[in-house]
Amino acid sequence: MPRSFPPPPAATGALVREVERIAVLRANFLGDLVLTLPALAALRAAYPDAEVTYLGAPWHPQLLEGRPGPWDRVVVVPPWPGVRDEPGAARDGAEVRRFLAAQRREGYDLALQLHGGGGNSNPLVAALGARVTAGARDTGAPALDRWLPYAHDQHEVLRCLEVAGLVGAVPVGLEPRLALTPADVAAADAVLPAGTGPLVALHPGAQDPRRRWPPACFAAVTDALAADGAQVVLVGSGADDRRAADAIRAASSAPLLDLVGRLTLGGLAGVLARCRLVVADDSGPRHLAGAVGTATVGVFLERNLLNAGPLTRRRHRVAVSSRTDCPVCGTDQRRSRCGHDASLVADVPVETVLAAALDLLEDGGPAVSPAA
Repeated sequence: MPRSFPPPPAATGALVREVERIAVLRANFLGDLVLTLPALAALRAAYPDAEVTYLGAPWHPQLLEGRPGPWDRVVVVPPWPGVRDEPGAARDGAEVRRFLAAQRREGYDLALQLHGGGGNSNPLVAALGARVTAGARDTGAPALDRWLPYAHDQHEVLRCLEVAGLVGAVPVGLEPRLALTPADVAAADAVLPAGTGPLVALHPGAQDPRRRWPPACFAAVTDALAADGAQVVLVGSGADDRRAADAIRAASSAPLLDLVGRLTLGGLAGVLARCRLVVADDSGPRHLAGAVGTATVGVFLERNLLNAGPLTRRRHRVAVSSRTDCPVCGTDQRRSRCGHDASLVADVPVETVLAAALDLLEDGGPAVSPAA
């Protein structure tokens, strides 16, 4: 019998009439933005004449402003507990009051909460004063006008699409896509070498240190790929990525192009699009690579694969660890965080990652996305 697969999420709510302005809240990390892109595309298709305002974090304008996509404006959300946690974050501070007053003057017709379970984000969305609000609702979270239960065992792409479906938006695609700009392409051209070998980028970082594959493993993959003719590029940002990159360089005998800390987010998109392959932890750059059309190999924890792994496997492979106990004290990380940051993916074999990488390098040409 032919195998059957569940269809994409259907709209479960009616379209809202006379919509001119839409606000969407998702003010967290790079990977979270990428996983939201199919829902934003669905909203654009459902309300093609509406202005979409993306309510995000301070880094969002750098990547989104001036870039073609299903948004028109980007507005930075002030520190708000549970949404943008910073020292002094409060729901009733002067900065928050100014922000909410300005947003209410926008006269939003729709406001969608795509940030999380809603315990902290639903009150923020409700305070925008939109005619209709929608979002997920975890246990104990306040309800918006249209809501669905927040399921912890659901993929983020599908969750966001289901929330968009509450206001009548139907999926137009499941794979996240991000357009390149001429500036992205120019930034990549400025730092990448000319050569005949395929470019392979490595990102040895993740927000959660327990999701980081050891630098020695990345170094072993680097040496094997370089021996196969690849030009290997290190990407990333921040102190943790810098330490990991230094450790890889120390352990590898291959020539490496180290771009850690040297790229804007747009430049990173341009570099990743020029690569034939990206090998990375479960991280924002891995998500970004897929969104600009590049093949990826990702090292995942099993529980994170469920929520944030790639949805297809022809050009996106995964190497998975099912470990849940802390290597230091044995605490089951599914029940509580022990405080140790030891890697839970260190047991993923180098051979598994390398085999997937070599297979993808043999299948297809450069994954260069055209400039907008």
